[in-house]
Amino acid sequence: MNLSIETLIFLFSAMLIIGVLATKFSSRLGLPALILFLLAGMLMNGYIYFDDVKLTQLIGIMALIVILFDGGTQTKWTSIRPIIGPAGVLATLGVLLTTVITGLAAMYIFNLSLLEGMLFGAIVGSTDAAAVFSVLGNTNFKKRLTATLEAESGSNDPMAVFLTVALIELIQSPDASIWMAIGSFFLQMGLGLLLGLLFGKITVAIINNIKLDTSGLYPVLAMGAAIFTYAFTDFVGGSGLLAVYVMAVFVGNSDLTYRFTITRFNEGFAWMMQIVMFILLGLLVFPSHLVDVIWQGILLAIILMFIARPVAIFISMMFMKYNLKEKVFISWAGLKGAVPIVLGTYPIIAGVENSELIFNAVFFVVFFSALVQGGSLPWLAKKLGLDNDQDETAPSIELINLGTTESEIMKMTIVKGSPANGLSLNTLDLPKDTLIIGVTRNNKLITPTGETVIQKGDTVYVLSDKESRPKAKEALVGK
Repeated sequence: MNLSIETLIFLFSAMLIIGVLATKFSSRLGLPALILFLLAGMLMNGYIYFDDVKLTQLIGIMALIVILFDGGTQTKWTSIRPIIGPAGVLATLGVLLTTVITGLAAMYIFNLSLLEGMLFGAIVGSTDAAAVFSVLGNTNFKKRLTATLEAESGSNDPMAVFLTVALIELIQSPDASIWMAIGSFFLQMGLGLLLGLLFGKITVAIINNIKLDTSGLYPVLAMGAAIFTYAFTDFVGGSGLLAVYVMAVFVGNSDLTYRFTITRFNEGFAWMMQIVMFILLGLLVFPSHLVDVIWQGILLAIILMFIARPVAIFISMMFMKYNLKEKVFISWAGLKGAVPIVLGTYPIIAGVENSELIFNAVFFVVFFSALVQGGSLPWLAKKLGLDNDQDETAPSIELINLGTTESEIMKMTIVKGSPANGLSLNTLDLPKDTLIIGVTRNNKLITPTGETVIQKGDTVYVLSDKESRPKAKEALVGK
């Protein structure tokens, strides 16, 4: 179907508007937004013929870079540092075990070869960062569980990508060396980790020292650095996705100029890329083809959710200090999303036999998983008693740099344990050149005076120079 430029622009705008409205309905229904995005794409499929797999893969990879960068910059190192070990095991051994169990099931259910079955398992083996960040960002789970799931989802994509590419090579070249593939894995992960740290340091140094004409260019610079990190790392043989996530975590936990501006830009851009990516993925699927795999897809999804993922989690976490309820919850939180569907395009582009069958089955499994697991996570957390230790917003600081001055406006949230809770402003031990310029309480702005008493739940805006910022933070919200 040949469409005019005006029609394409109209359709693009419709995609964005429908996607934004879908997020409102998804939150009310308690479902991941990706469900409605995919449905929107499938509905548009009846009016638009779209089968450009390579373009979809390109946009999907770009979207994953943006999503990982956004999620990584908002990940607190203090939260994930204690669970780096468990998350790393889940991202490697957990994905491998899930791949093997699901792959064997797919081999028998779809009458595939062993390698084709393993390829299917590898494609659906990882949890999806976009889905996990989306669900966890709107719910109230235990801090350790949230940190574990976010770190796992942000770091297990490279394992799934490696297994998918390696299995495609083995299918097309049976004489390929497995030992070389194993060596390639360690090389990819090592380069991804090292280059992620390196580019993270370089990015922070550039952003903090360069003087641009407008603050709106700093988020563009940061996003460009993330895309460059992926491209360069992938070019030299490393894991680009791992490098982006590591770089993003480093940037997000550094003393960064224009943090607030960068964070807000990332969040909006990540949502836009999610909407475009999922709707395109929905367009790529023909509903009539899904009917052919519906029962096998349901069976595979059930095996993945109730057998493969739980077995992988319990074996991987056998010697870790997580109780039974936490392991059950982590088992159920293996949300699937964009990554498996994007990886599902790899066999099609490579010309692997049964690739279209694999793609359709992957799409169905992802849709079913997101619908059932994503919609029931909050309920399960409540039933297991794992949703009640974050009833307060943790102290947070967001910086707005004033550009030509040495001062910054800090935004701090007061909680029950904050040193300033219950104290009047004139009794606070603030640095000499620090001013409280605004307080918001119950969504109302209060003009502060010396007699204003700070209360739990207040958001306090503080004008301070960089040198006085640590002491001001300590006086208001603690170290």
